[in-house]
Amino acid sequence: MISQKWSKLIRSLQQKKYRKTEQLFFVEGEKAVLELLASGWQVEAVFATDNFLQRYPQQVTAAALVQQCSADELVKVGTFSSNDAALAVVKMPAHSEFVSHSHGFVLVLDQINDPGNLGTIIRIADWYGIKHIVCSPDTADCYNPKVIAAAKGSFLRVQLHYQSLQPLLAQSSAPVYGAYLGGEPVHSLKLSQQGGFIVLGNEANGISAELESVISRKITIPAFGEAESLNVGIAAAVICDNLLRLSR
Repeated sequence: MISQKWSKLIRSLQQKKYRKTEQLFFVEGEKAVLELLASGWQVEAVFATDNFLQRYPQQVTAAALVQQCSADELVKVGTFSSNDAALAVVKMPAHSEFVSHSHGFVLVLDQINDPGNLGTIIRIADWYGIKHIVCSPDTADCYNPKVIAAAKGSFLRVQLHYQSLQPLLAQSSAPVYGAYLGGEPVHSLKLSQQGGFIVLGNEANGISAELESVISRKITIPAFGEAESLNVGIAAAVICDNLLRLSR
């Protein structure tokens, strides 16, 4: 059974202000919780069904507190419509600013507001081996439950940094690629050097005007139909696929 104290805390962590105050967030579902328990991150508590506890007795020892509960309880305190496995309460790791670019690609997110989009982009970064994402301060909180759910465990392997973007990009000696509706077709880019920053803009308004001066190359995904635009998560995948392929 989940105590009233823990139930209240977990529900409060659905809001950013309480996550910030407590420096905690939660992870739901069998696969994500198992990845978390194997990651070395500080797990404050795991609430799980009897079936989950019987199947993974060794894995749950990584948590400071382990408590059996019902699937209904997990649904009541969490955000999933069904969860017959587990929910973990986790300590936020220390965050640092991204200082320098040495090699490879780094994603830069300018005012990405939708948590689902952010989670998807984290998962895409993980798929393509991108280890860092730099976010503008007004980008969605990476510990929002919707972000964690969409990231599918990839948040454990991709480090996010929240900071002002213009100073970082202005001092960069690496290429800064910006996704625009008009620009060089990403399918046929000639890369002068490997790696760089890939800037993706707000879902509705694109890249901020203040960043345009620090974009060294504007790139676009050529359209063959009549759609007005692509979802930013899909755009991220197409751009990453092309740039990673071209840089090999």
